[in-house]
Amino acid sequence: MAKDFSLMEFSNSSSNPTIHDLSSPSRRVILRGGLGATIAGLLAPLGASALSGCATTGGSASGPILGFKSISMNGLDAVTVPEGYRAQVLYRWGDAVGVAGKMPAYKADASNTAAEQELQAGMHHDGIHYFPLDGNRRGLLAVNHEYTDDGLLHVGGMQNWSAEKVAKAQAAMGVSIVEVAAGANGWEVVRPSKYARRITATTPMLIMGPARGHAMMRTKDDASGAVVLGTINNCAHGFTPWGTYLTCEENFNGYFNGPDTPNAEQARWGVRKNGAGYRWHEFDERFEVAKHPNEYNRFGWVVEIDPNDPDSTPVKRTALGRAAHEGAHVTQAKDGRVVVYMGEDARFEYIYKFVSRDAVRTGGARANADILDHGTLYVAKFNADGRGQWVELTQGKNGLMADKGFASQGDVVIKTRQASDLVGATKMDRPEWITSDVKTGWVYCTLTNNSNRGKPGFPGIDAANPRAENTMGNIIRWKDDGDFSGSTFSWNHFILAGDSELPRSDAKGNVKGDKFGSPDGLWVDGRGAMWIQTDISTSALGKGDYATTPNNGMYAADISTGEVRRFLVGPRGCELTGVITTPDMKTMFVNIQHPGEPDSERSNPAEVTKVSNWPDNARPRSATVVITKIDGGVIGT
Repeated sequence: MAKDFSLMEFSNSSSNPTIHDLSSPSRRVILRGGLGATIAGLLAPLGASALSGCATTGGSASGPILGFKSISMNGLDAVTVPEGYRAQVLYRWGDAVGVAGKMPAYKADASNTAAEQELQAGMHHDGIHYFPLDGNRRGLLAVNHEYTDDGLLHVGGMQNWSAEKVAKAQAAMGVSIVEVAAGANGWEVVRPSKYARRITATTPMLIMGPARGHAMMRTKDDASGAVVLGTINNCAHGFTPWGTYLTCEENFNGYFNGPDTPNAEQARWGVRKNGAGYRWHEFDERFEVAKHPNEYNRFGWVVEIDPNDPDSTPVKRTALGRAAHEGAHVTQAKDGRVVVYMGEDARFEYIYKFVSRDAVRTGGARANADILDHGTLYVAKFNADGRGQWVELTQGKNGLMADKGFASQGDVVIKTRQASDLVGATKMDRPEWITSDVKTGWVYCTLTNNSNRGKPGFPGIDAANPRAENTMGNIIRWKDDGDFSGSTFSWNHFILAGDSELPRSDAKGNVKGDKFGSPDGLWVDGRGAMWIQTDISTSALGKGDYATTPNNGMYAADISTGEVRRFLVGPRGCELTGVITTPDMKTMFVNIQHPGEPDSERSNPAEVTKVSNWPDNARPRSATVVITKIDGGVIGT
């Protein structure tokens, strides 16, 4: 996830703040507060007995599914994996994507041009998925590039700011499609490849769904409200049964220069003067809100990409709603309809679900080109008794009427946050990645942290968010009644992050095994192992305090027993962002984001290399890492 895009602290506890500080140093402070015994059952560690009689994966029936020896936490500037495993760097920022005849080499002094960056891996790898071409030995990787560190990206950083530097920053964001294959020396990127492609902040895209053509989507350059240039701040992802990739636009607001005094609509979406300091508006006026007041409405969507067709046009699927989308986890109802779960990574924002009108059709991407344009959008309401409802966000229902600003479904999806405010949905502690276990029906979501929870002027604790000044986070889960399309659900907490053995009562969690904080990336594999990636603030690392600030890592949890083991520790200053395996689960792809990054968006290369010079003993570079077991076995066994 991107760093501080905070705008203002709302004092009215009945309202939601805008996108707040996402990387405060206070994230390292452990939680305080809690709920009483009336909901204590919702906070218990969840073993097999808590699964309400459902079938479980792995666990006692087939023996433990975590067969590796847990590794120790460390502050090394390296990727550490368990004994019996190897890690290989595959695809770094600046590596050529593999377009035939256009493969510029990475220049370690950051002197690559914007045109060259359009043909290279972008910065800050995040969501990732593997699409098989030849089973488990060859396939396509879709990789998100979430944001840029302009201090590392350009010669001289943001000094002598120019149109070229804006163009290069825009080219370093978006998505890579690269072909990868296993060979004699391990996995490698196939170059050239007919599939190789970069999608950036200037790639033409279609707008489809209820917001297409809406007055709030029309601009001077696009009077139709049907075509937009680019996707930005691409965080987590999803993938569909018909073989397409979903990339999610998270903190888009930070790239726009707002007015001196934002109106209520702009403030709710986090538009402010000078944005987050990216200064794109100085040389690309569409990011100047005063000149193009509707341009920012065209971001914050889930974008569908066909990785198998390099000539296809990406599509923004507006029926899924507009938000600071962390990801879009796709599963299916029993009748074949698509269900998409989405979290919004911002304090006091919401968890959403979209259920398609139609069932998935045979025939791949072409046959299902409009599936995500028709369906019903919902927002979650968690009750204190362990039950909940999916509240429908449809114009004309649940108070979403014209006199409230919702005259059409286009209004609802463009103003999804305001619609969720109106229907009284539950304000969450930064819901990030969502995953499901199709064998049991449970859906899991990381609530990374929220240090403002319970502070004066902010919403207080509730059953789903039970800890005041929640800086350690937790993993919540729910099971929809009937199947994934159900309108009601049961819920509880799978894990409260923290350490039960620390002396202070406000530092305690209920992790069974290796302790962790600030869970972020999340995925359940086919064996029932949950992979948890952490994003604890790296502010201390910026001071070189490696001994007292261990690195972020990735953990595996047996969801049938709750046992957690540490599987990977990343380089200094990084976070772990994205994990997937080949279908046989013998090759794992993991993204390492922003190694060496201190608590700043504008790193000084001379300073940041004191924290990390991974992976090349030079300017640090985000990268995709391949992990295999030396004996060729399944990852995690």
